[in-house]
Amino acid sequence: MTTLALTACAGMTQQEKNTAIGAGVGAIGGAILTGGSTTGTLGGAAVGGVIGHEIDKSKK
Repeated sequence: MTTLALTACAGMTQQEKNTAIGAGVGAIGGAILTGGSTTGTLGGAAVGGVIGHEIDKSKK
């Protein structure tokens, strides 16, 4: 499974990778904070994805 996830990122830009990582971390955090609720997981993924997407923009 990990190999599949890593190869899926091979053609992505750094910003796309940051977005995906942010969404994944946000989903996990949202699930933990809300006891596994779907809304918390999706909300966390959305917020994490936005944060991950914006990370490189401040460096330019």
